[in-house]
Amino acid sequence: MAKISYFNWSGGKDSSLCLYHVLQQKSYTVSGLLTTLSGANGRVTMHGVREELLDLQAKQIGLPLQKVYLPEQVSMQTYNRLMLETMQPLQKRGVTHAIFGDINLEDLRAYREQQLEQVGMQAAFPLWGRATRELVEEFIALGFKAVVVCVNDKLLDKSFAGRQLDKAFLNDLPPSVDPAGENGEFHTFVYDGPIFKQPLKHILGEVIHRSYAPPADPDNNCFKKEDTPTYDTGFWFCDLLPA
Repeated sequence: MAKISYFNWSGGKDSSLCLYHVLQQKSYTVSGLLTTLSGANGRVTMHGVREELLDLQAKQIGLPLQKVYLPEQVSMQTYNRLMLETMQPLQKRGVTHAIFGDINLEDLRAYREQQLEQVGMQAAFPLWGRATRELVEEFIALGFKAVVVCVNDKLLDKSFAGRQLDKAFLNDLPPSVDPAGENGEFHTFVYDGPIFKQPLKHILGEVIHRSYAPPADPDNNCFKKEDTPTYDTGFWFCDLLPA
């Protein structure tokens, strides 16, 4: 019998490839998607994608979307509380597993597992341990299409923001950057592929630089999870607009 789960959806490449495999394998019944957004600006945390585009993704996937709005500069204590308050009702409705697209960050996996244990749920990581270059190449080969919406300015320059995630992009990455951006080097928005009924129409907007302390969200992969960040980190964001 398939396990009832919810899927942690970021809208990016790892989430999309992971969801594709979950839907193909049918070991889990996915009851819905769950995404964290900034309560201040209504954008996907760290990715900077507009809520309208997130809604379009869920519509084309055909799964209900639950949103968790985070306050500005939320502490990890508050983040954990908000997530527990979100997961408890899901657990009472029979959801036993939470699915993540994480690949190889041991600390992040342990954190997720510990948090879920508090509500009697388990974490699942279908992509775990696979080579990141292999995963991205599979993503492209399956017909997924994505645009790079955020890059860490310490590792990648402005020109990488707004590019298509394709073989040319991979070949242009410096050796220090993981091909899947697993360490938070870059983030993507997926707009086409086998999990969507139709492609998501969008327009590339301006590329802007923001320097700020990211909110407490483990997916940022840029600070110790037991700390509240107190430093600035610079990112180039390519704004996307619904077409």
